[in-house]
Amino acid sequence: MTKAITKSKEATHNRIVDAAARAIRRSGYNGTGVADIMRDAGLTHGGFYAHFASRDAMLAEAADRAGSEAVVLMERVAATAPPQQALQAMMQAYLSEEHVKSIETGCATAALGSEMPRQAPEVRRAATRRIKEMIDLIARHSPDWGQPGAHEHALVAVSTMVGALVLARAVDDARLSNALRNSALDHLTPTD
Repeated sequence: MTKAITKSKEATHNRIVDAAARAIRRSGYNGTGVADIMRDAGLTHGGFYAHFASRDAMLAEAADRAGSEAVVLMERVAATAPPQQALQAMMQAYLSEEHVKSIETGCATAALGSEMPRQAPEVRRAATRRIKEMIDLIARHSPDWGQPGAHEHALVAVSTMVGALVLARAVDDARLSNALRNSALDHLTPTD
């Protein structure tokens, strides 16, 4: 019976973290309260502290989950492309119109980056870990992997991708949004 309770509590905990990961990307860290997250998870506010020591602890797990989802998606895209086209495929998926519209399930860094400096250390630590994973993933699929400067190229690529996505989401002009995405892609993957 204890195992069943533990499994049930774990499943409930995961439901809360999933709801929080969606909520923070949709409304920001400060735009979503514990009551909202618990309601989205189908639970009452009173059960929150059975799962988390604090709101910041929950936000750290949500940031980690949201960041992990982005890395897993990019890994999946890379795995389905021929090795020499994996980097291009990841960049195209990241800078796609679909990703621009998928704020609630898309890249947490693009959705929350400007809020990170004001978050608790554990929230920033979780986000930083996932950003580093994304940089490493891009670096491993770069043609210059293992060469001097490869890591710096990955830093520039991820910075460009995230910046382009933030701007493409920010504007209310579809043509400008598309131009931002396409220009970043053209810059990152020039055709020789």
